[in-house]
Amino acid sequence: MSRERVLELIDTQSGGDVSRIVTSGIAPLPGKSALEKARYLQSEGDGLRRLLLSEPYGDPAMSVDLIVEPGHPEAQAGYIIMEAMGYPMYSGSNTICAATALLQTGAIPMREGRQDVVLESPAGLARITARNTNGRVESITTQGEPAYVAERGLSVDVPYYGAVKFDLVWSGAYFAMVDASHHDFLLTGEEEIALTAFGDAFVRAARPGLRQEHPSLGDVGPLPFVHFMGPVRKLDDGKVESRSATYVHPGVICRSPTGTGTSARLALMAGQGDIGPGDTLETISPRENRFLGTVGSQARVGDFPAWNSTITGRARLMAHSRIVVDLDDPLVDASDLENVLTPGP
Repeated sequence: MSRERVLELIDTQSGGDVSRIVTSGIAPLPGKSALEKARYLQSEGDGLRRLLLSEPYGDPAMSVDLIVEPGHPEAQAGYIIMEAMGYPMYSGSNTICAATALLQTGAIPMREGRQDVVLESPAGLARITARNTNGRVESITTQGEPAYVAERGLSVDVPYYGAVKFDLVWSGAYFAMVDASHHDFLLTGEEEIALTAFGDAFVRAARPGLRQEHPSLGDVGPLPFVHFMGPVRKLDDGKVESRSATYVHPGVICRSPTGTGTSARLALMAGQGDIGPGDTLETISPRENRFLGTVGSQARVGDFPAWNSTITGRARLMAHSRIVVDLDDPLVDASDLENVLTPGP
């Protein structure tokens, strides 16, 4: 039997963050929901994530989205998100990319104009509005699970940086929300290396003892993200914008402002009374890419007051490819890949 396996991929980007959409080559995963399938993949087939996010096949700054059968009757497709830090439950940029790829390839039949799509992430349903023109997706607006402030006013002593104050917010994953101005960051492209070093040191110091339970999802793992918040700037039309940067542990500064980071910021601001339903915040990444966040209705997650929100952005398809994985290649860690790859001929 051949020791070669073939995967079919669609490479996309939203706000500069690359998402590799895996469309075939993976055997059906056990589980009734995207969450159950993600947890199986994490425990029995993590080699897929390592393979596609590591040299020679990929890069840790990318994300991978595996398209799976949904468990919820409303969903048209399911997807599992894989990043350098592991398996986030939800991601705005990955949702924008996955929805765009599914529509533009016809996996979900595209309609001209406004089109509603429902995808199933491990966190639950992502309700999506696509705007389509001449066979292209011009924008995606996605609403994931409600975001909530889990803890305010935390502080940790970080070696070489001193005391760092932060708030802990859930928006598909836990984010440590750090005021960038307190640490003299302007959140420009020239600061990416410094932001990465700060984020790495902060996460290593903050993780011990930090909350990692979600009221309905259970243990969601150690802190994966730091969101650096710049000052809020009011525009003439009454809207507001803010520079931002998201650090993904280990060692990645996102090219986009990140959808979940923006949702976390909206929940933090709404909880403080700074913005309310219908208000928008446009976040700007160090590479000048933008997402638009809009505050929605109030909600509850367990005992926590929470906020719904939507993120609007655009994705572009960059490549369609078939990659060959030789399980005998010494550069391929095949220890658990055979658990999930479709057998060769």
